[in-house]
Amino acid sequence: MESIISVSHLSKTYAGGFQALKAVDLDIEKGEIFALLGPNGAGKTTLIGIICGILNPSEGSVSVGGHDIIDDFIKTRSMIGLVPQELTTDTFETVWTTVNFSRGLFGKKADPKHIEDLLRKLSLWEKKDSRIMALSGGMKRRVMIAKALSHEPKVLFLDEPTAGVDVELRKDMWEVVKVLRESGVTIILTTHYIEEAEEMADRIGVINNGEIVLVDTKTELMRKLGTKQLTVELHQALDSIPAVLAAHDLELAADGTQLVYTYDTQAERTGITSLLNDLNQAGIKFRDLSTSQSSLEDIFVNLVKRPS
Repeated sequence: MESIISVSHLSKTYAGGFQALKAVDLDIEKGEIFALLGPNGAGKTTLIGIICGILNPSEGSVSVGGHDIIDDFIKTRSMIGLVPQELTTDTFETVWTTVNFSRGLFGKKADPKHIEDLLRKLSLWEKKDSRIMALSGGMKRRVMIAKALSHEPKVLFLDEPTAGVDVELRKDMWEVVKVLRESGVTIILTTHYIEEAEEMADRIGVINNGEIVLVDTKTELMRKLGTKQLTVELHQALDSIPAVLAAHDLELAADGTQLVYTYDTQAERTGITSLLNDLNQAGIKFRDLSTSQSSLEDIFVNLVKRPS
């Protein structure tokens, strides 16, 4: 896949010596939805700020569409739309006026047809003459997206796009993002909602303590880092785990009626087959088997808890 954003050895140290980013390398592919996950203070906002030209890096480089963000600042900035977490729109302006004004800020000629199409796509057309102050929180969020897209950027950053909105509206926003991706816009979102990343993202990056911990697809994350548990319902309770089963990662339930086997997905076939053979050898009969798998949230929590 072609990269639209390339980050190379990027570091940022603020006055006072705090290092927010530490030699970050990251490539974001053209046309994908990329979710950047990380706890508060992990470096998400700093990374976005540098890519968008709001902050200067201490070391390293960033290119957007093959253009360096410092040498070709005007070009790269015109390729990017940014929707901040905070609602910063002028509450006294109408939807139509504020979106058109944002387009003009980038030196773009007036294009009423484009603005109309944009507002219709975001379900804002019926509100085009409404003042921002009269809109709901969800509608205001949509106006922020319209402003960010008014100059026809190739890349859209969404910083916590559904923060503070209810579950139903959050799902509506997910659909908006998917429609935008289908139109060819590359979308990078930061979020605290793991289900948001699971629902929307093609790939997921985890940042912690200013470093990229990993970047991968959801499927590969689950395959590489997910753990599973096999619960064996026994016919007869055991007092302890027999020696013949010692090689397996087993726990015996308090009442002795269940054996719980924990394994990673890469050892799934061989591990279960070996366990069942050993159960048979020990003469232990079971009446039922059930499995459960770690979620993306479990993986994320374990990653950010790792010592840096």
